[in-house]
Amino acid sequence: MKTLLAISFILCGFESQAWAGDPVTQEMFTINNTWMLVATFLVFIMHLGFATLESGLTQSKNTVNILCKNTTIIAIGLLTYALMGFNLMYPGDFALGKFLGFAGFGIATDEAGITSAYNVGYTYWTDFMFQAMFAATAATIVSGAVAERIKLNSFLISSAFYVAVVYPIVGSWKWGGGWLDAAGFYDFAGSTIVHSVGGWGALAGVILLGPRMGKYIKGKAHPILGHNMPLATIGVFLLWLGWFGFNGGSVLSADAGMVSFVFTTTTLSAAAGIIGAMSTAWIVLKKPDLSMILNGCLAGLVGITAGADTVSVGASVIIGFIAGILVVFSVIAFDKVKLDDPVGAISVHLTCGIWGTLAVGIFSTNPQHTFFIQLLGVAAVGVTCFTMAFLSFWVLRKTIGIRVSEEEEREGLDLGEHGNMAYPDFRPSTGGHV
Repeated sequence: MKTLLAISFILCGFESQAWAGDPVTQEMFTINNTWMLVATFLVFIMHLGFATLESGLTQSKNTVNILCKNTTIIAIGLLTYALMGFNLMYPGDFALGKFLGFAGFGIATDEAGITSAYNVGYTYWTDFMFQAMFAATAATIVSGAVAERIKLNSFLISSAFYVAVVYPIVGSWKWGGGWLDAAGFYDFAGSTIVHSVGGWGALAGVILLGPRMGKYIKGKAHPILGHNMPLATIGVFLLWLGWFGFNGGSVLSADAGMVSFVFTTTTLSAAAGIIGAMSTAWIVLKKPDLSMILNGCLAGLVGITAGADTVSVGASVIIGFIAGILVVFSVIAFDKVKLDDPVGAISVHLTCGIWGTLAVGIFSTNPQHTFFIQLLGVAAVGVTCFTMAFLSFWVLRKTIGIRVSEEEEREGLDLGEHGNMAYPDFRPSTGGHV
């Protein structure tokens, strides 16, 4: 925890004496704390963005299932993070070198209270809330990739394990002052620690689940169109809005200069991602595909997340543009190897999360952020997360199963899993005129 807070003091221009215990003014403490809570609210709204994006890019017969998963995953993320995740991620002391530590179950402050006794920036409870929203986000990423064929109970069990154990352990390696932090690895707001963690989990789930029925016919990918592109577009704009809290809050204070700079690099990267994806889709697919454009925006956001505070404005545009190109080719590549990801989550969060993390080693204005150390962090997190996610899905597949029956998949998970319909007054078109 002290390492994380020390970064915030450096970014905010605090003198070393401030870390030694000199308090900031009550006014500055309140301003910092208020901004961190506003950032938390913005990250929270991202879950609505994920819900609308995923439901819009999937079939109408699975909408209730998508919305149910995206609602329950927030509850699972918050409760498990309160139970053990927060103290796994910020253990204070590591029992096994710099690899694993645990400060105990539950969350609580000492008898002194909840304000400046915790740190000079913001309260203990604000810190928990902000970090808990990140934890829930990592699990939500998996939801879209395994959509339209995974059993709800298996998804919830695997998500609980992933967000309670896997995410906080690898997060502690950097943000909790663990071995990656000591090695010099840098990930400002989570291109690797959040997004690729979710991406690796999604990849493991997709491999073990297999593709949706009808997705690959005679060796070729058959498009299964999303049922509501306006809803998907709304989701992307909600995510873009939420990213101002995701990245802006990661400054860990209301420092005017750094927060506004991070806002700028974040949004320019998103804009460049849109242009990169649209141009690439137009050239390769002969059409400016909207789903690719939407994912290009998210690709730019994911790509800049690791280095939003340490790359130049010009570099942020380059990072976002390349991310937009990468996401299109990544979606095409995963289709070629028959890894069915209905919303492109793996391409957005894993492919571009890796790119964004490595880009820090290329474009960072800090010479201590080297490409090799960034690559080491990507590899370490990737091996750990993929292995743990694969094992959890494999155990579930061998026990309670992870895939719904063909009949349930054909009629839709809304009826099969929930006995409900998102649009009971409408029926899918059968072609032609009625």
